[in-house]
Amino acid sequence: MDTKVAECQTPQSVHAAGSGQHASPGQFIDAFNAVFGKQWPGVRANHAKGVDLQGDFRPSASASSLSKAPHLQKASVPITVRFSNFGGNPSVPDADGLASPRGMSIRFRLPDGSDTDIVAHSYNGFPVATADELREFLLALAASGPGVGKPTPVDAFLGAHPITKTFLESQIPPPVSYGTVSYFGVNTFKFTNSAGTVTFGRYQIRPAAGDQSLPKAEVAKADPNYLAKEIRELVARGPVRFTLVLEIAEQGDTLDDPSIAWPPTRRKTELGTIEITQAVADNAATERQLVFNPGGLPPGIEAADPMIQARSDAYLVSYNRRIENK
Repeated sequence: MDTKVAECQTPQSVHAAGSGQHASPGQFIDAFNAVFGKQWPGVRANHAKGVDLQGDFRPSASASSLSKAPHLQKASVPITVRFSNFGGNPSVPDADGLASPRGMSIRFRLPDGSDTDIVAHSYNGFPVATADELREFLLALAASGPGVGKPTPVDAFLGAHPITKTFLESQIPPPVSYGTVSYFGVNTFKFTNSAGTVTFGRYQIRPAAGDQSLPKAEVAKADPNYLAKEIRELVARGPVRFTLVLEIAEQGDTLDDPSIAWPPTRRKTELGTIEITQAVADNAATERQLVFNPGGLPPGIEAADPMIQARSDAYLVSYNRRIENK
């Protein structure tokens, strides 16, 4: 597949690793369930533990020069924000090393009544290049439990995929707050403004409070649910703010491989301010009904990475399963 910046990739189906055949979104979620077990009633296959909040997004003065998307024009729009921990266990302690990467998803309520979403996590990169490889990695994890001889399937996978090994070993320590974490939308999108000018970029979400981790002495004694408690208390005292940034690709940058982070010297343009003002009234009810769709895009934004559609399809399967299990 050509990955030059000048060309936009078309989303395609997930492929079963090494088979040459298409894997259904259901088989993709089967791989997550193989790692974490059957989905808990009402919760997601991954990033199962989360907290939901509300606020507004205010676009910057320059956002409309990059895209004609309605939420990047002059007016602010309401948003729903979900922070989460990694994994399929909704009871994972917040300070557990297996709770990273942290997640941040944003739903923008557009003026015509439709929605568009951003899904991001706390690592600048993805463990693998394609949805196909992610499924292969998950199946290797599932086959590498206690009692499996060395080298295990996951040992073999990591030996052949050093980027995945780096991903596992480079997660951030437990943060002070969900509001003191930078989040990265690792997939590439094509942005088109009203004049037809095209820009390729990836989202970054930067906390106004800066990145802050818990002191090491506090990690062991941290409350298992401190992050949700802290963010609710924080927004009750005042808004929690982030800056939504677009990292802009240059010629030669890979568009369809989210495991490759672009150089830190890439130009970054501010798209606007995320202002979180309150927790939802009923987190459990919101958790049951909220499903994000990173491939549901308004005019002015298009997918430039086939993984975007694969993720959207898989999230819908996960949603249907958690509703069936409620």
